[in-house]
Amino acid sequence: RGASWRGGGGGGFAGPKIALRADIDALPVCEESGLDYASEHPGVMHACGHDFHCAALIGAALLLKRQEAKLDGEVLLVFQPAEEVSGGAEAALNTGLLDAVDEIYGLHAAPEYESGVVALKEGGTFAASAAFKLTIQGKGGHAALPHRGHDPIYAAAALVTAAQSIVSRNCDPFDPAALSFTHIEAGKTWNVIPGEALLEGTIRALSGDGARFIARRLSEVAEGIERACEVRIVFDWWLDAPATNNDAALTRFVEKTARDEGFTVTAYTPTMAAEDFALYQQRIPGVFLNFGVGSPYGLHHPRFAARLDHLERAAGLLAALAVNALRRRRDGGGAPTAA
Repeated sequence: RGASWRGGGGGGFAGPKIALRADIDALPVCEESGLDYASEHPGVMHACGHDFHCAALIGAALLLKRQEAKLDGEVLLVFQPAEEVSGGAEAALNTGLLDAVDEIYGLHAAPEYESGVVALKEGGTFAASAAFKLTIQGKGGHAALPHRGHDPIYAAAALVTAAQSIVSRNCDPFDPAALSFTHIEAGKTWNVIPGEALLEGTIRALSGDGARFIARRLSEVAEGIERACEVRIVFDWWLDAPATNNDAALTRFVEKTARDEGFTVTAYTPTMAAEDFALYQQRIPGVFLNFGVGSPYGLHHPRFAARLDHLERAAGLLAALAVNALRRRRDGGGAPTAA
């Protein structure tokens, strides 16, 4: 979903094009915020601040509309679905509507920062995200006679334990990464050894190569457990999103714009959370910034709620980024160069 505004200055329709993006989907979480605008749908809430993102972009649209005739090019507003379940950014790119975009900007609510603070960093900020699935096929039987079977639960437990050494002993401690098992399923009752166990989880790293390395090591660990426990393990994994990669020169441009708009700007500490905004950055130079919303509860928590005292300023910052980027391209003929 998207909308665009074309200005009359600086060449009009033939001018540069800047995109602003907000994600709009919710999460399967039961809201406990107590807000008067809490979710009306049980089991579904905006636990990641996407409603804040969307409202900020709508506010930016209103501000841009007021100065439409003076814009030095075109601003494309991208209201993207399916960030939480992956596929949304790819679908937006596949429409072709962003093919001519020169720069792209987006923001994310950051509960760990004071309301209104802009947290920013060039390069990687959100991690590459990979999902994996391990199916352990053993030989079931009576729980009182384990020697007659090949226990997939024992193999699963051994695999989970052994895999904890991958990040702690194979990855550089100065290169952040995470490996988490999030779903274990096996058996139906207390006195039967099942024939199969299922493990699922996620891999996070600040580069796609890092995620691929961890996936390879997990596969090798699984092969060892397979032999030791006399089971068969089917391993599958896939990269959901690469790491975000904020353009260095454009990051400095965002910092200057934010300071000129009166914001406090601080260095952002990278997170192992993932963001499919990274897919846009693989094709379009851009910056994904974090906007403080001062919540005592983290993202994806049922009590998370973004403070709204700086929502209008967030909208103003997005609009200013678009206006200033168009003006810069009109005056300088392109993106700023990195030092």
